[in-house]
Amino acid sequence: MDDIYKTIATESEGVFKDKGSKFLAFAYPFEDESELKSYIEPLRKEHFKAVHFCYAYRLGLDKTNFRANDDGEPSGSAGRPILNVLLSKEMTNILVVVVRYFGGTLLGVPGLINAYKSATEEALLNAEIIEKTVNEVYQVTFGYVQMNDIMKIVKDFDLKIKNQQFDNQCVIEVEFRQSISSQVVGRLEKIDEIEFLRTV
Repeated sequence: MDDIYKTIATESEGVFKDKGSKFLAFAYPFEDESELKSYIEPLRKEHFKAVHFCYAYRLGLDKTNFRANDDGEPSGSAGRPILNVLLSKEMTNILVVVVRYFGGTLLGVPGLINAYKSATEEALLNAEIIEKTVNEVYQVTFGYVQMNDIMKIVKDFDLKIKNQQFDNQCVIEVEFRQSISSQVVGRLEKIDEIEFLRTV
């Protein structure tokens, strides 16, 4: 399984104008759909004269974990074009909200599709696009006598130690790429009298 994905490093913005309407796109790194409101509500307060707050997000490597919202625009004319840009650029763990100020002239569905798509593309053009890996985190508990065996695995696979506590009973928390998970777990299983548990 490919464990590398593309996302954005920090928030970015883009603007598209057509026939007096203004479309402001805000792109965010995004990992938890339960936090969606905390991104949209501040935009609603800041842009209280805007008429639509359309968005789309995509999460994880699963191609089915996404959502698009037209927020009162004709069905399929706003959220879907935003999402299609994310899909075509193969980006994930990202949220794009496009705020529309109405300029008095109806754009029609083709015009809206183009506007929401163009605003989104502009925001991503201004973003720093980065590659990240899907990682797993394990907590490993072991006695002092197993220290060398554990540290050899850490060194062999270049595991990142997130936390460690060394006493008679030692506990370390290690993070590594999902693609090497079976190899790391396989090595840990060969060591007697240790416990390990996946936490993320």
